[in-house]
Amino acid sequence: MVSSKSLGDLFDSFEREAFRLETLDDYSRSGNVEAFRSYLSGGSQPDDYNADWVEEVRGATESGKRIYRVHVLSRPLTPYLKFELGWGYRKNAAAGEEFSILDTTEALNPLDGVGDFWLFDGEEAATMRYDVTGAFLGSEVLPPDRAAEFVAYRDVALAHAQPFATWWEQHGEA
Repeated sequence: MVSSKSLGDLFDSFEREAFRLETLDDYSRSGNVEAFRSYLSGGSQPDDYNADWVEEVRGATESGKRIYRVHVLSRPLTPYLKFELGWGYRKNAAAGEEFSILDTTEALNPLDGVGDFWLFDGEEAATMRYDVTGAFLGSEVLPPDRAAEFVAYRDVALAHAQPFATWWEQHGEA
């Protein structure tokens, strides 16, 4: 049974934390298309880049909520990942979002087969669907009895990831 809640409802109602697992190398067809093109052409990051999300994150973190994510990836980075991590993560971090990287370049992926999802307060999960080009197809809010499965995925991701700043210092500009 699918929940009657939407992903937006979960963002509006979470009380403590929102966790995101990202597993794709390219989300370029899911938003920020113009910014990605600007990045590829050597442009500079616009001041208003990702402004709506940054404002949402800032509001949540200033009220004591935590928004954090782990991105599963391997090197070499795709052009999109260089953009997302270099422009997006660094800007979002200034608003209080926390990032970690689970780098599978030299290790097996402990979450192989697990797709993108959001987990709210460890109690509600929403899976994210993308096509083969990275275009967002939608989300599905799962029944609360599925949350434990996604808590376990989150815990595995966090146990194998390292903080973004540390990872970026070692691998980001390469």
